[in-house]
Amino acid sequence: MTTKYIFALIVLCFVSSTFSQTTINDYKYVIVPNRFNFLKSIDQYQLNSLTKFLFNKYGFTSIMDNEVFPKDLVDNGCLALRTDVENLKGFFITKLVVVLRNCKNEIVFSSEVGETREKDFKKAYHLALRDAFKSFETVNYSYKPTEKALTENRTKTETNQEIENLKEEIKSLKDQESSNVKVAAKAEEKNVEILDEVEEIKAIVEVDKAVVTEVKTVKTSNVLYAQVIENGFQLVDSTPKVVMILLTTPKQDTFIVKDKDAIVYKEDGFWYISQNDGKNYSTKLLNIKF
Repeated sequence: MTTKYIFALIVLCFVSSTFSQTTINDYKYVIVPNRFNFLKSIDQYQLNSLTKFLFNKYGFTSIMDNEVFPKDLVDNGCLALRTDVENLKGFFITKLVVVLRNCKNEIVFSSEVGETREKDFKKAYHLALRDAFKSFETVNYSYKPTEKALTENRTKTETNQEIENLKEEIKSLKDQESSNVKVAAKAEEKNVEILDEVEEIKAIVEVDKAVVTEVKTVKTSNVLYAQVIENGFQLVDSTPKVVMILLTTPKQDTFIVKDKDAIVYKEDGFWYISQNDGKNYSTKLLNIKF
């Protein structure tokens, strides 16, 4: 009797785990890098372009990582899966596997091994990739947004709108003060009232004082796009040029910057880089899209 109970418990845990996992249908986009790690140049052998074409063929909305992202993807990077094609070692055989990872770097899907004995590199890579993509024939992909994704997207949109409203309010107060002498003369008398109004706005949007200061005084830097690599991410600008390499740490949302005395971390919804070379210490706001 005890054995039966243990077996039932194992089955229950397995079923629970299976249904709790995300599926490929939870994601709206697939991001394809412009160069895979085993290749020497961007879109070598047109393998990256072929990957994007094949994803579109099987019903996905694929985007190269150097293209302009849709607004909903900019607001919520977790709407997309990131593509990697792995080149497996084989004796006179080309073997490729297509892997899809989510924004937490978790593998959501991995294809069967596509292989060929073709000797010409370009033909071999194309044939092996097409063979690997046969795994998507039975997937029947169809994007079905989860309630969690919809809630997160609404929250991000509302927060962004609230911040924009706050910036407009502050700008309006500044313009009013600088353009109207009478208002400027009375500003000192009503200083307490104005401060109370600004504090009330801050409370409504639930933004920390430090974040408001950043919004008012710091211009957001150019967007850096995070591309998944082994043991972390590489940040590239719109050129695209690799700006820095982030190595994972045991602490969530905290990375070590390769070859620098610095870390990148997330605090209150914003990304920062903190540097300390033993003489000087600095912290800078970053605009990273994962």
